[in-house]
Amino acid sequence: MEVYRHPRVLGMLFLGFSAGLPFLLVFSTLSAWLRDEEVTRSAIGLFSWVGITYSIKFFWAPVVDRLRLPVLTRMLGQRRSWMVVAQFGIALGLFGMSFANPATNLTAIAWFALLVAFSSATQDITIDAYRIEATSLRRQAAMAATYILGYRVALLVAGAGTFYLAEYYSWSMAYVVMASLMGVGLVAALIIREPTHDVKKADIQLETRVLEFMNRSHHWPEHVRKISAWFIGAVVCPFVDFFARNGRWALMILVFVSLFRLSDITMGVMANPFYLDMGFSKPVIANITKIFGFFMTIGGAALGGLLVVQYGIMRPLLLGAIMVAVTNLLFAYMAASTPDINLLTLVISVDNLSGGLSNAVFIAYLSSLTNRYYTATQYALFSSLMTLPGKFLGGLSGFIVDGYGYVHFFIYASLVGLPAIVLAIYLMKQPSIPLSDGSRRTTSIDTQGNLSM
Repeated sequence: MEVYRHPRVLGMLFLGFSAGLPFLLVFSTLSAWLRDEEVTRSAIGLFSWVGITYSIKFFWAPVVDRLRLPVLTRMLGQRRSWMVVAQFGIALGLFGMSFANPATNLTAIAWFALLVAFSSATQDITIDAYRIEATSLRRQAAMAATYILGYRVALLVAGAGTFYLAEYYSWSMAYVVMASLMGVGLVAALIIREPTHDVKKADIQLETRVLEFMNRSHHWPEHVRKISAWFIGAVVCPFVDFFARNGRWALMILVFVSLFRLSDITMGVMANPFYLDMGFSKPVIANITKIFGFFMTIGGAALGGLLVVQYGIMRPLLLGAIMVAVTNLLFAYMAASTPDINLLTLVISVDNLSGGLSNAVFIAYLSSLTNRYYTATQYALFSSLMTLPGKFLGGLSGFIVDGYGYVHFFIYASLVGLPAIVLAIYLMKQPSIPLSDGSRRTTSIDTQGNLSM
């Protein structure tokens, strides 16, 4: 447990809280507020589009990676300056939403919600970059575990906490309180130290060759040459770097990243409808899947962090992929059985434990793929890629349930996890694939971090 006492690992608890707080406030919590104000369902549905910002954040990640903010970057550093700006944007948007009346000024609510979502996605970019750069690969799963804990606590606060405040005071007051709680992340961003940016000779040579090519384009207008040079350095080079480092394995790694979470995302879409169709009451669902499941997820994430420290990344990654697929078979067994709270508790326990473990280890794996010279850009690409295929298949899950029933659906959800298992085994057997720090993915990571908060 020594790894969880490291200052940088503990710091991720508060940054995770800051990242998780705004998420529900522009999704399900906002939907409840709008419906409570008798806003039409069609209008509420359109509000879900603000969530697109989370899926396309890789478009402006290069800006966060490279653009220095006046004054702030000099005072706080590249990562912390963007973190603070994003947190102020979230707080401003939440305050703006609290003072707007959905019944009379729905447009203002929409614009402020978009500001919150955009700022939140930007905060995710910079927190992910900070987490990767702040300490060694050996501690990445532990950093992910504490981040997940903070994130989950924030979801409880933004979900149940906001509902209680709205019930006893008002929705406006609830959003004012949530905006004020962004101070947790702000204080954390001001206390932590800016990570050291490790620039390797190969990274400099890559950009130098590209920029020299641009500088030979003397016939171009000066402003076009400067913009083009910046674009290639910030956007093109991160992709060239990834393919150059991984060679013939690059495409296979990207396929693995896109498939790893396919099973749990596909299954997750139909989870709550399944519980209701099985006849479980809403309080039972809330108590077991949300509250009890919360602790099992955190336990799984903590276990994943310890396993990575002990065994490296790939073996726990394979274990997580297998556990997620097998868990879906337990749901199939439950779907074929009569409703039983004890069985529901057992299945939820295993599901959340495996989900927490696999997510923490997978975050560590994605961190191992990232060159710290292009952290924000590359990680934003990976994090978007890991969810898009699952979201697509998840959209078809209702048709499968309607056509074949829950038992066959959960078996199907388990089977779509098999490619990730096969690829994990295959990649484990390739000792020539290097990590971003020069070590190998099939061996235990023994790089020692020497940074402190």
